[in-house]
Amino acid sequence: MIPARRLVWAALLCLCAAPCLADPQASLTPEQQAWLAKAKRFGRAGWIYLHIEGEPRERGFQHGYLLAKQIAEGLRVTRIEWQHESSMDWPWLVARAATMFVPRIDPEDMAELEGMVAGAQAAGTSVSRDELIAYNGIIELNDYWWPTELKKIKDSPAPPVREACSSFVATGASTKDGNFVLGHNTMQSYGDVFPNVIEDIVPARGHRIFWQTSPGWIHSGTDFFLTSAGIAGSETTIGDFEGFDTNGVPEFVRMRRATQDASSLDEWCRIMKRDNNGGYANAWLLGDANTREIARLELGLKYSSWEKKSDGYFVGSNIAEDRKILLLETDRKDTDIRVSSVARRVRWKQLMREYAGKIDIALAKRFEADHFDAWHGKVIPGSRSLCGHFELDPEGQGHDVPFDCSGTVDAKVVDAAMTKQLTFDARWGSACGRAFNADKFLAAHPQFEWLAEILRSRPSQPWTTFHAGD
Repeated sequence: MIPARRLVWAALLCLCAAPCLADPQASLTPEQQAWLAKAKRFGRAGWIYLHIEGEPRERGFQHGYLLAKQIAEGLRVTRIEWQHESSMDWPWLVARAATMFVPRIDPEDMAELEGMVAGAQAAGTSVSRDELIAYNGIIELNDYWWPTELKKIKDSPAPPVREACSSFVATGASTKDGNFVLGHNTMQSYGDVFPNVIEDIVPARGHRIFWQTSPGWIHSGTDFFLTSAGIAGSETTIGDFEGFDTNGVPEFVRMRRATQDASSLDEWCRIMKRDNNGGYANAWLLGDANTREIARLELGLKYSSWEKKSDGYFVGSNIAEDRKILLLETDRKDTDIRVSSVARRVRWKQLMREYAGKIDIALAKRFEADHFDAWHGKVIPGSRSLCGHFELDPEGQGHDVPFDCSGTVDAKVVDAAMTKQLTFDARWGSACGRAFNADKFLAAHPQFEWLAEILRSRPSQPWTTFHAGD
């Protein structure tokens, strides 16, 4: 018997493949048609490439129109996950997010969001501005704001912030050519919205952005980006973080403004710290192709640290390096190698020492796909490997449950020369290329049956090069 979920996906694919009986742009205004003439999307190796340009509202319209179906799916998945994990209704969250975030979104970002809504609606997707705002802020709402609200409802410890991402940046004597090399992979629930959009943004003002994102977002979220200022960046979440300021500017706004507006590493840092709300507390790893400098910004709520160097490396594995952030804003021990974040930090430093002076793009790809478990001292794909496979781990890392349905869903690498050309290499799916079969996973682990509505398979994909302007 064919599983019902597979029949549903097959029906959706048939609908998407059906020939259009009328020009979908016929009902658009001449101005909207002119906006779309400057935009483009195509698929490649599991990714969706999207080019948008112009003023904020027209950029948003282009994004919303060309990714309308993916935005609808992203909203559907987010609603299901939110309601399952919190028990609270989606409209309840949307209303509270709007009250908190709308006054703190700058006019340019708001215009882009409103344009995105208009574009999606023109393409037949029903979405409101406030719903899109909650969707853009879902990481900080779910993992930072909601735990503080939950404490008001029941007296219990806050749920842990999920493990998310492995990254490094190296320069000087650590790399083969003396300039920086940066690598990043994203670890998340396999049921989450697919962050498989490679977006090229040419704004009317500010720097060109070339980054990975999710459909319907004005920020990256995974956070891997390049800009025409010669800056490249990534981040890894600071695990087990507690703290959120409802009066601060949301992270998705600060990240977008820093990336589009900053011309230097120091300026990028200043914008990210301004009116910080503590949401999506991260360790940001940055490289400047012009100065050969690398930097790390660890941004909590009460404390932060900023360090730059022209020689050496920084690594990220979801554990804070700054002692004040670690001890005063997280609930985590930095010596327990049984924990994923600590084991991955140990492995990163082993690799940085072993390959000092040799690190290049080829090695960066190997690092991102690494399966060494520093706790067991051997290769074991699982929760402690840089290429994470929590779904294979019977020991219960992830969300502290065995076989958690999460892990690495991509890999990206870039060096200084590629940054100057606004190009990077990316791989969709596990960084190692391992395929994921949703039906087989659910059959083996029926405790996750609630994911049947949203879980999708990911076939093995090759490394692919993307250029801004493709």
